[in-house]
Amino acid sequence: MTQKQPAARIRRSPEQVRAAVHQAVLDLLSAPEGEDLTIPAIAQRAGVNHTSLYRRWGGLDALLADTVTTRLERNSPLKDTGTLRGDLIAWAEASVASMHTPEGHALVRAVVLSMPRNTQERSERAQHFRRRMHSIEQIRERATARGEHPPPLEQILDQLIAPFYIRTIFGIGLPATGYPQLLVDRLLGSAGGPDPA
Repeated sequence: MTQKQPAARIRRSPEQVRAAVHQAVLDLLSAPEGEDLTIPAIAQRAGVNHTSLYRRWGGLDALLADTVTTRLERNSPLKDTGTLRGDLIAWAEASVASMHTPEGHALVRAVVLSMPRNTQERSERAQHFRRRMHSIEQIRERATARGEHPPPLEQILDQLIAPFYIRTIFGIGLPATGYPQLLVDRLLGSAGGPDPA
């Protein structure tokens, strides 16, 4: 009787491993049975050694933050509509559509679970967030080049981005239609329609 040989391990590139780990995070966050989200559980699901996750990310909070930022960047392609208002609405509509997906819910949960607890973690989270804001900065730069006058980034954060996350985190829900346009019109000082129900 011949002994069965172990299967050869398939070598993956660092980016393939990173993508597998990110997907494992989202799968565990989306699991209806509410599986525990731990580094060993993520590593097992991704098919990697858990020590490599600690070496690369240091801990669960940094891994969650990296997963969130990477997926949001991937899910937010820039669309040039020709106007600042159109660009912001397109960006906001894409964000709303993403939040209505199972992955979007998982990403919001990851944001909540990885809230920074000390100065270093807050600094790292700010760096991840600045990467996320790159697409908004590009929209602002494009508007300026067209001769438009975009609001400051802080104002866009407070009046356009924050409402999406506050509603989602607290389970208020996003209005089915018209919400992105309403927020953008308020931001730009335009006359928005009636408040959505």
